[in-house]
Amino acid sequence: MHPRSLLITGTDTGVGKTFVACGLAEALVRRGLRVAPFKPAETGCAFEAETNTLIPADAASLQAASKTSASLDLICPYRYKSPVAPLMAAELEDRSIETAVLMNCFETLSGTHDVVLVESAGGILVPLAPNFHFGDLAKMLSLPVLVVAGSKLGVINHTLLTLEYLKSAGLSVLGCVLNHPYRLSEETGNLMLDGEDEEPVLDHRAAVTSNIALLRELISTDLFVISRKQEAPPGELDSLFDEMASRLFPA
Repeated sequence: MHPRSLLITGTDTGVGKTFVACGLAEALVRRGLRVAPFKPAETGCAFEAETNTLIPADAASLQAASKTSASLDLICPYRYKSPVAPLMAAELEDRSIETAVLMNCFETLSGTHDVVLVESAGGILVPLAPNFHFGDLAKMLSLPVLVVAGSKLGVINHTLLTLEYLKSAGLSVLGCVLNHPYRLSEETGNLMLDGEDEEPVLDHRAAVTSNIALLRELISTDLFVISRKQEAPPGELDSLFDEMASRLFPA
C-alpha cells in the first residue's frame, strides 16, 4: 500500500469529489508536502480551438490546488469530449484506456511527490476499460479509499452500498466526507445545486438535517462533515481540511 496516496471516490456524480480533493491538496501543501493529483480519465471535456486540445476542467483545478509542476498530460492521461462513463467515452471516441499507462503515470507522480491524490470519475464501480473499474484501479495501485457523499435524499443507501463493496473487495477505507452540494436560494429558500439558476432540486431539507446523525450511527469509519461553502465563515473550510489532512496523513 502507498501510505502517502489515496483514491477519492464518490457515492454518485456531482457530490463534490473535486472540491474535496482540492481542499485536501491545499491543506497538504500548507504542511510543506509535494502533492500531485491523478485523474486517470475525465469525460465531458471542452474543446479548445486555439490549442486543438480537450481541456480537463477538474484535472486543471486539481493541478492548480496542488501547485504541482507536473503536466496535465501526466495528471490526466485520458480526456474525452463525451459526457459519459470513461469506458463508453473511450469506445465512442476510439481511444481505449490502457492500465499500463495508468500505472506508469501513477508511478511517475508518486516518485516525484510526497502525496498522490487519485480522483475517480463518478463512483467506485464506474468502468474505465472492459472488466476494469475504479475499484480494480485501487487494488492495482494498492490505494486506500476516501468516500465523498453528497448530503441529499438517498445518501444513506448510496454510502452504505459503497462501503459494503469496499469491504467485500478488501479495500481499506480511510473515512467518509459528507459534503453539501446544495445552496439555499436567498429569494425562495429552496435548495439549489451549486451553479444552477433554474429549477430548484427536490425538497431534501429534512434529509440534509438528519443525514449526519444517521451516518454517524450506521458507519464505522471517520465521518468528516463539510458545510455549504456559502455559509462557511472565512477560514473555516481551511481549518476543516487541515484537520482532515492531519487525520488522513499523520505526520
